[in-house]
Amino acid sequence: MNNILGYYLMPHPPIIIPDIGRGEENKIEKTSVACEKIGREIADIKPDTIVIVTPHGPMFSDVVAISAGKHIYGDLNQFRCSNIKISLDLDEEFVTSLSLKCHLEGIQSVLVDDKLLGRYGRKLELDHGSIVPLYFINKYYNDYKLVHITYSMIGDLNLYKLGILISNTAEELNRKTVFIASGDLSHKLKEEGPYSYSLYGPKFDKEFIETLENGDVVKCFNLDDTMVEESAQCGLYSVYTLLGSMQGNGIKGTVLSYEGPFGVGYGVMKFEPTSKDVDSYKVLKEYEENSYNEKIKNSNQYVKLARENLEHYFKYKNPINDLSNVDDELKNQKHGVFVSLKKFKNLRGCIGTIQSTTDNVAKEIIRNSIEAAIHDPRFPEVTEDELKDIDISVDVLMDAEISSKEELDPKKYGVIVTKGYKRGLLLPNLEGVNTIKDQLHIACDKAGIDYFNDDFHIERFEVIKYEE
Repeated sequence: MNNILGYYLMPHPPIIIPDIGRGEENKIEKTSVACEKIGREIADIKPDTIVIVTPHGPMFSDVVAISAGKHIYGDLNQFRCSNIKISLDLDEEFVTSLSLKCHLEGIQSVLVDDKLLGRYGRKLELDHGSIVPLYFINKYYNDYKLVHITYSMIGDLNLYKLGILISNTAEELNRKTVFIASGDLSHKLKEEGPYSYSLYGPKFDKEFIETLENGDVVKCFNLDDTMVEESAQCGLYSVYTLLGSMQGNGIKGTVLSYEGPFGVGYGVMKFEPTSKDVDSYKVLKEYEENSYNEKIKNSNQYVKLARENLEHYFKYKNPINDLSNVDDELKNQKHGVFVSLKKFKNLRGCIGTIQSTTDNVAKEIIRNSIEAAIHDPRFPEVTEDELKDIDISVDVLMDAEISSKEELDPKKYGVIVTKGYKRGLLLPNLEGVNTIKDQLHIACDKAGIDYFNDDFHIERFEVIKYEE
């Protein structure tokens, strides 16, 4: 029996609240009408529990946050609105059961409460990504307990598995449940929006909505990566979890409204299960495995050596010694090398050398790949089970040359700053490093050099980057 009786995608624009919009909410009247419709439908369902997955709660880089405790409260004071306050009981039994299932299934999650969040200067509260959808629901029905989840970048398929576990928990506890995926679509629909316009903005919204209307789960998980990244959306990953909660069924999506007058796409959708025995998880898992195998097959010799070395290390507890199968190109060069590991696009380890410390590039890769995986002090050691989820890149550093600030280019050149025994390096073309000042400031911070008051020596270098 399926205990989830309603599935919805709802946006969360604070401006839709009349006390915040002050008339501007009329520009998204269709969105308001659609959200009111959902509120009335949920009142007819009379759920015991509402599960909401939001992008704006206490987000961690590597674990899903499940709010824990007896109660949760939130308001919209940050938007100068003192009239909207929501206080709800959390479904503690549901939360405990779901957390245990996540642990058993290897889904990275954490129970968050005031004690944990206090370490980060935060408190347990409802975010606007939850308050805005619940505002419309509570107009018509509030006799429910809440499960409040903030997604994280734990991998697309793991978010889908989280949805499966939510469905299993609802069934196990015999909870009449409604699932709300909170999320806005592209934030790049207009120049006057929160971000500058991008062609990928409207393209993402159109493809995403059409894909959901068609119930094409596999396509939804394989939208163009560049389009997804450039669209600046915050709803896709909530939807991944919603789709997982519908595992085993075909899916029909109905658009209740779509608007974007403020440069942000607001999509309101309802989802219904159709045919049975549709194993989307199996198809997605096979696709993931095939993609991984294809990646390995087409890897260049630099990252291939790094991965093979890590596999060898985990199997035999020592690095590769036999270089007979390694191309001469790697054995005949001497350069500094950085090896970077990213898991679900988040940095998982990065260690390198400015100049060669071994006989050749091959040995440099072998040494630094293990250092990045095991000895980067910023992260726990990489485990063997993680390797499939990790993308490896190798940066081979060309010889550094003395430079001035005017000769730097953070997209083309890396930089080395030196003052006495203090030395800091920053690779080129890093996300978020857009200016020479940014690049030098960060490099100085890494070295312990005072960017504003210290005189320091500058060198620049180029890299040849190899990626999987």
